[in-house]
Amino acid sequence: MEIIYQVENNLSVTEFRDVLMRSTLGERRPIDDNDRLEKMCKNADIMLTARFEGKLVGVARSLSDYAYATYLSDLGVDVEFQHLGIGKRLIAETKKLVPEGKLILLAAPTARAYYPKIGMTQFEYSFYIDNLDELKNVKY
Repeated sequence: MEIIYQVENNLSVTEFRDVLMRSTLGERRPIDDNDRLEKMCKNADIMLTARFEGKLVGVARSLSDYAYATYLSDLGVDVEFQHLGIGKRLIAETKKLVPEGKLILLAAPTARAYYPKIGMTQFEYSFYIDNLDELKNVKY
């Protein structure tokens, strides 16, 4: 089975949504909000894809400064193509594009055990905020 890996920074929103839905990422991404998906595609610095016979079967969407940090914000593989090394290869291809920077991602709950198995280091000091009103004692 030959999987083709390539940078596709002009990936269509339709294909992006489709692979999100065929992976487990669709459960945690705004797949019903076309405007947000369009921004996610348009503003990604690196959009790596995996295709089998032309069909999109995997995607790695990243934001990067190309020097210090690359945030791999979406790593999705079609459930029918999982356990074939596609996710690991998408991570490797992303890292090759920014060899001197750290590659950072937040694991989905069901994928937490996967990343240490492939050699990634778990970091316990990650934080996030969803809404501005959750930030305490800020004057604006």
